[in-house]
Order: sequence, then structure tokens, then C-alpha cells
Amino acid sequence: MKIKNIAAKIFAKKIYDKTQKWANDPVATQQKVFKDLIRQAKNTQFGKDHHFDTIKTYEDFAKKVPVRDYEDLKPYIEKVVKGEPDILWKGKPLYFAKTSGTTSGAKYIPLTKESMPFHIQAARNAILLYIHETGNADFVSGKMIFLQGSPILEEKNGIQFGRLSGIVAHFVPKYLQKNRMPSWETNCIEDWETKVDAIVEETINEDMAVISGIPSWVQMYFEKLKEKANKPVGEIFKNFNLFIYGGVNYEPYRAKFENLIGRKVDSIELFPASEGFFAYQDSQKEKGMLLLLKAGIFYEFIKSDEFFQENAKRYTIGEVELGVNYVLIISTNAGLWGYNIGDTVQFTSLKPYRVIVSGRIKHYISAFGEHVIGKEVEEALNEAMEGTNIRVNEFTVAPQIAPSEGLPYHEWFIEFDTETSGEPDNLEHFAEAIDNAMRKQNIYYDDLIVGKVLRKLVISRVAQNGFQNYMKSIGKLGGQNKIPRLSNDRKIVDELEKR
Repeated sequence: MKIKNIAAKIFAKKIYDKTQKWANDPVATQQKVFKDLIRQAKNTQFGKDHHFDTIKTYEDFAKKVPVRDYEDLKPYIEKVVKGEPDILWKGKPLYFAKTSGTTSGAKYIPLTKESMPFHIQAARNAILLYIHETGNADFVSGKMIFLQGSPILEEKNGIQFGRLSGIVAHFVPKYLQKNRMPSWETNCIEDWETKVDAIVEETINEDMAVISGIPSWVQMYFEKLKEKANKPVGEIFKNFNLFIYGGVNYEPYRAKFENLIGRKVDSIELFPASEGFFAYQDSQKEKGMLLLLKAGIFYEFIKSDEFFQENAKRYTIGEVELGVNYVLIISTNAGLWGYNIGDTVQFTSLKPYRVIVSGRIKHYISAFGEHVIGKEVEEALNEAMEGTNIRVNEFTVAPQIAPSEGLPYHEWFIEFDTETSGEPDNLEHFAEAIDNAMRKQNIYYDDLIVGKVLRKLVISRVAQNGFQNYMKSIGKLGGQNKIPRLSNDRKIVDELEKR
């Protein structure tokens, strides 16, 4: 056995023991994180505005700090972006992770010297716990590829910003540098299709053992590899046995991946976000991901069916139940307080606390990591109809992950008002107008179009009264029942296609 493999197993055991210690004492661990966060932020503007110096208990905190989303916290964030210190967290952030905004363009999520290490440690520890459980450490001597955004960063008022994955690329440990691919130069390529072609050229003759990335992106890489070599990925990389992913649900892709690889491989699921690294899969045997309770994040949970009620109850880690859908609320050492990230989770285990990501509190599409929300599709459609005679009775949007030919796409099912001749003269031109409006609103969607991960949206006509007939068939015609503007699966549209 190679020295590197032995060292990895020893280190894995050490991390496992540390993890067990806090995972087996969850309430006390979170209480310590809570007190530390309040102590360090009490002299910030946010801390003073919310009287952190008088907060002694969680109940005090819940009374003084309301649940917020990005727009609610934006007045503080704007000051941080301007370069003002001690606003949400002590000093200034190291970076801003730039993400897609829901109502006002890009969002700037602060990353501090206290929060940044946890983004790196969590991904590392997920691999180490895999080694500890399985005993498999052979891959540590092989090549590893992390398909991610460009590490080229911009600067705003003395603070660098970019995509989280690009920022993380600057923190790859030295002991992984020789094994890590692609090269820095290739990683800096902005156009995704060009980048994947370059990665294929760099890796096709290498001993790739670990491959990591968002499934939709990795699928394109696999398809190009298979096309170039004319054999399955598993034959190209005979020692490839570990796939690490996050960002979107892997299950819709699993069968396709196994076909492209030619065999099954182990996988590790991660739950990272610009706002924090929340969980990772710690066991190949158990369902769900271990919630990271000692990572500079204090968690609260609101039942999703109560979330929009006034003064909805906020639960802490010792109060949650199995199988309940909770909206995830966080307070962090990056200066986010009572922050709603929009994700919903369900607990699959309480000893230790493991979660699955169950969706978003609002309807969305993120089959490829694009985070499209209802407001965006409604505004895009309205913009495309402006100044025309086109009228729409109803519509919904769903992803087409596996088309019979060509790239995946968003499929818009639209019922035009045919009774008033409200149909477009040219359906393709109308689709392009909607697509352009979507790309202006959502930078992730635009990236996927530019990078040729997705093709432009496709419109499918729904017959007159098609939506009404569908709602009637499921017993939800009339009243307060509404067709979701968008879904992350095709359950609704599969039924519409039958009509």
C-alpha cells in the first residue's frame, strides 16, 4: 500500500472521531456556535441595531432578529459592498460570492476569513469519511477533476468577487495540486463548451479516479469523452470509482450516467451554497447528508406549511422531527442573520442529524443549477408580449433533461387565447423573445445558454381549456388552486401532453 493511502486512512480516522464528537452532542454544539456568533458580532452595525449586547438566550435572539431574505438584508449588504467595515460581521469580507438575484439582479454574498475555511474543510471531510467507512483510499493517488467556474475574480471597492466555485479554486490544498485537474489555464476558459473540449483533451489519457461537479455539467463532459474515445468512460478511466456532486438532484441523471460510464460508481452528495456549506453525505449506507453543526452556522427551521403565516414558529436543532418539510434559516460567521436561503429540507435521521434537500419554498426550476423562479418566468412572458396582440390563458414551465435529440432545454407549455386570435404569428420568434428576457434576468440561465449546456427554450402549445381540464382531472378546478408557474420535474406537463 502506498504511503499516501496509509496517511489518508489515518487522517480519515482522525476526522471521523472529531465528527462523531460534535455529531453526538448536537444541541450543545449549536449552542456554542450561537453564543460565539453573537459575541463576535455584537459591535457590528447589525449587532448594535438588534441589541446583541442584551441577547442571552436563543429566545432573545428570535425576538430581536426577524427572518430575512436577501432583499430584506440588502441595505446592510450594500454598505458592505461599498467597503464599509463592521457592518454585518467584524471587519470586511475576504470575498463576495456573486449569485443570481431573484428580484434585483446579482446578489453579493459575503465570505469572511472565519467562514471561508469551512467551505474547504467540508468537501475534504466528506471524502475522508468515505475513506473511513469504505476503506477505499486507492483513488488518492490518482487524478482528480473538479468541474467548476472560472477562478478569475473581479474587484469591487477593494474586495474580490466571483462565483463560489471559482473562489474555492484558489484554496486547493498543496497536497492536491499535483493530482488536481484541469490545468489553471483551462479552468479560466469562460465558454463552457470550449472549456469542456479542453478538459477532454487534457484528461482523456490520464488516470482519472475522482470526478466532481454538477451532474448536468459532468454529463456533457462524459458525452464528449465517450464520443472522442468511442468507448464508455469507465473503460477510459479504469480507476474511476468516485463521483462527487451537489447543486441539483442526481437521481434523474443516474441511469444516464451509468450508461455513459458503463458501470456503477460510488457517489458522495454535497450541500454547498454561497451562504455556507451545510451538509455532506457521510455514509454510503444511510440516507441523507450529515448536517454540519460545527461549521460557523446556527440553524433554525420553519415548517414549510407554516412559513407564510405571521410569526411562524422557529425551531432549533433539538426540536425538529423526521420527515417534516422545513425551510432552512441560517445565521453565520459571514454575517447573515436569520437568513432564509429558500431551500427546504427534511430530516432522515436525528441521531445523527441527516437531511435531504426537498426543494425550494417556492416553485422553481434548477435541473441544471439555474435557480429559475416564478417571478422571472412571469416577467419574461410579459416582456415578450408587450406591444403585441399575443394573449396567454395559462402556462407552466418544466425542464426537458433528456430530449430525443440536441441539448436539454426549458419547455414552456402555453395555452394561447385562440378565441381572440391571441396566438403569435411566429412561434419561434416569440420563444426567442421570452428566452432573451429570461437571460437578462437570470445569470445562471444565461451562462448555461452561452456555454451550450442548454439550448434556447421551446414552446409547446396546450389546447384550449387544456389547463382547466387538467385541474379538473385532479380535483383542483376553481377556488384557490393554481397551476404552478414552473416545476423541477415533468409530472404536470406529462399529463398535459396526454390531452
